[in-house]
Amino acid sequence: MENTLDMVLHEHDNKGDWIYTQLSRDLMNGVLLPNERLKIRELAQAMGTSVTPVRDALLRLVHEGALSLSSQRDIRVRNLSLQEYLEIRSIRFELEGLAAANAALNATVQDLNKLKHLVAQNEISLSNKDYKMSIALNQNFHFELCDIANMPILINVLRQLWIRIGPLIAQAYQHGERNMINYHYLILEALENKDPQAARVAIQADLMSGGHLLLQMKEAEQNLKLSENQAMI
Repeated sequence: MENTLDMVLHEHDNKGDWIYTQLSRDLMNGVLLPNERLKIRELAQAMGTSVTPVRDALLRLVHEGALSLSSQRDIRVRNLSLQEYLEIRSIRFELEGLAAANAALNATVQDLNKLKHLVAQNEISLSNKDYKMSIALNQNFHFELCDIANMPILINVLRQLWIRIGPLIAQAYQHGERNMINYHYLILEALENKDPQAARVAIQADLMSGGHLLLQMKEAEQNLKLSENQAMI
């Protein structure tokens, strides 16, 4: 039987896990943007909890590389460097290619209908310029492929990458618009044909196409920093 202290600690863990999950989802869906500051007390008030589980969840995300901590009062969404972005893109290229290939072998009619619905909803969101919804639908599409592939370990690995890359994708999404989902139709076609190689190629083309804009942004950012550093010399 749990004593009072055990019950308090268990409740704290549950709150901390819930807050961590909520913040992770906000990072993956691009609700939080690069360099955005997260204030512990404001988050605690918004989530109806004390500051302790919020602080614990934030520190957990700092440890995972999604947030940066320059002081106890300055916790921000990490702004990935160009090198970090390229590394994450390379890893996603291989892992999401693997997921798409396996999804092509496993996909049922129900799975395909769900993916088609996500793409159709994304078209509506883009036409309405509802980029927050569009970003969330895009993320759902990518993770639905992993679910169809029946690769739960891979999903956990990709989640760690998406909590880092999600804010950057969101920053670029409205500039890319339909280019961000064009290849989703080729992925659907590959799954309908049960063609794993075509599915792999299509998802990798999707990453490279959407990533082109992200790469331009990071290169411009890096060049600006170099110019500023040279001006200070």
